[in-house]
Amino acid sequence: MFSAAYWSDPHAYLFALMIFGLRICDMSMDTLRVLFVVRGKKLYVWVLGFVQSVIFVVAISSVLTGSRNYLNILGYAAGFATGNIVGMLIENKLAIGHVLVTIISSTRGAFIAERLRASGYAVTEIAGRGMNGTVFELHASVLRKDVDYVETVVLEADSQAFVTAEDVRPVRRGFWRS
Repeated sequence: MFSAAYWSDPHAYLFALMIFGLRICDMSMDTLRVLFVVRGKKLYVWVLGFVQSVIFVVAISSVLTGSRNYLNILGYAAGFATGNIVGMLIENKLAIGHVLVTIISSTRGAFIAERLRASGYAVTEIAGRGMNGTVFELHASVLRKDVDYVETVVLEADSQAFVTAEDVRPVRRGFWRS
């Protein structure tokens, strides 16, 4: 297999660490690139795709040119897995895009809508029928970074409200707070 000299060579570990770091960068960019594809941000997609592919080629060629260097393979795999998580964390911090928040309240729909409007959010009210009778269905389009605040406002107004959120892509017109 590998001699003791192989396992004690600091260069082998440094090279594997370099591959690990390259893959973290590559996969973080991949995660962000996919999210930008969904949001239709062509320039960001192109730049991230270009840089990501260069990093990928360097990383994979470093693994494939080594003769059965298991440290490089481990660095590659660990960087791939870690890069996915790092990409998700970066994307959560950036909080790019809009979210459609849907709120269903049995009794306090008008009050919730009033509180959200006072905070600067556009709200559409729809009367509906739920399992136990009439409900208020509210729709508010908000920036992703504002979702936690909107949820807090809603739950302070009605702790029993049912709240969901889904990513949306603005197409045209309407009120988009940005």
